[in-house]
Amino acid sequence: MAPHEHVASQTSPAELPPNVVTLPQTAQLEALYTIIRDKETKRGDFIFYTDRIIRLLVEEGLNHLPVVPKTVITPTEEKYEGVGFKGRICGVSILRAGEAMEAGLREVCRSVRIGKILIQRDEETAEAKLFYSKLPDDIANRYVLLLDPMLATGGSAIKAVEVLQQAGVPEDRIIFINLVAAPEGIKAFCSKHPTTRVITGWIDNGLNDKAYIIPGLGDFGERRYTT
Repeated sequence: MAPHEHVASQTSPAELPPNVVTLPQTAQLEALYTIIRDKETKRGDFIFYTDRIIRLLVEEGLNHLPVVPKTVITPTEEKYEGVGFKGRICGVSILRAGEAMEAGLREVCRSVRIGKILIQRDEETAEAKLFYSKLPDDIANRYVLLLDPMLATGGSAIKAVEVLQQAGVPEDRIIFINLVAAPEGIKAFCSKHPTTRVITGWIDNGLNDKAYIIPGLGDFGERRYTT
């Protein structure tokens, strides 16, 4: 098959919610995902290639921030009518796997402020519960890039957006960025937060009986941090 005839293997529901965006499905992107899905891929390579995808996701997330007209003078003393970002941004990672995405955000956005949220399942209620949060004091005045590599059931992401809303961040000023999503997680998240933009790299087949994403790439945190 000629390169231009390649068809990506991503599972895409016929009609994605309007607030969900996937990266352009190129052969190069699928090659990166093939590497990070392979259980034989070494930790160093897993980190290197997931970092490449994270940078692509962050850049796509920035594409969805509002801009305003901006005029600058070039070194040739000519006027250039361009645009600049409207407002300030910050990142918020959902611990612990989301921390791995912070470096990619910092490489794209210099001196960006980053908050953290720890959400775990309550063993008694089986519901997502907030255990810790540390957010910028002025987060209510910023656009927020919410970082978590995997969207499985959607429980943690839904709770994280609720935490941000309680801190004064409007739902439509949050952009949720993840590497791999399950259709079940997308449906659950978008039903709760329909105006929060979701930027995902790949939509997989679904969840198994243990709520693991299939085919998935395993435990992201374990593969990222365990030597």
